[in-house]
Amino acid sequence: MKRKTSAMSGRVATLRLGALLALSLAGLAGCGSLADKGKTYAPQEKFASGETYSRLFDAGPAKVCKSARLALLSQGYLVTTNEASLVEGKKNFQPEAGSHLEMVIRVVCVPDAPDGAISLAFAAAVQDTYVVRRVSTSASVGVGAIGSLSVPFGETSEGLTKVGSQTIASSEFYDKLFALIKGYIGEDEVAPGG
Repeated sequence: MKRKTSAMSGRVATLRLGALLALSLAGLAGCGSLADKGKTYAPQEKFASGETYSRLFDAGPAKVCKSARLALLSQGYLVTTNEASLVEGKKNFQPEAGSHLEMVIRVVCVPDAPDGAISLAFAAAVQDTYVVRRVSTSASVGVGAIGSLSVPFGETSEGLTKVGSQTIASSEFYDKLFALIKGYIGEDEVAPGG
């Protein structure tokens, strides 16, 4: 009877160990599936009313976009797109060693009156952030009897890696931009030789 009891308690212990192992594996599998799904974010846009990104001007769209081009050029932006209703410029910054910023500003000009004498300008600025990453260079050499052998050259190359991108949402930033555009519209209205 003692033999039967010890054999039965051994089976129970084995079953318990098996069940514990199965639960552990199931828990690990569940963790892996959560990590594979990735993190989700709620919508960041609020669609609030306001004038952060737009202003009315007493001028036609072509004149407003011309003034926007002059405003960007006056601040050192490289104008990449220059059309009657669209201007885009970019500028690079290096706030500290090892980091790099690129600002892209786009201004779209549309008529807001039937006669085209009043325009609405929309502006959006996007700032991309980069960091300098160093990569070591190595080469593989095939050796007949041994296989391939990786030999480091001792050289490193540097490259920029994009780590972030954000639309500028500061109303003060856009106030200054639109004030500069308005200033160039005013200068355009002054007759030469005056």
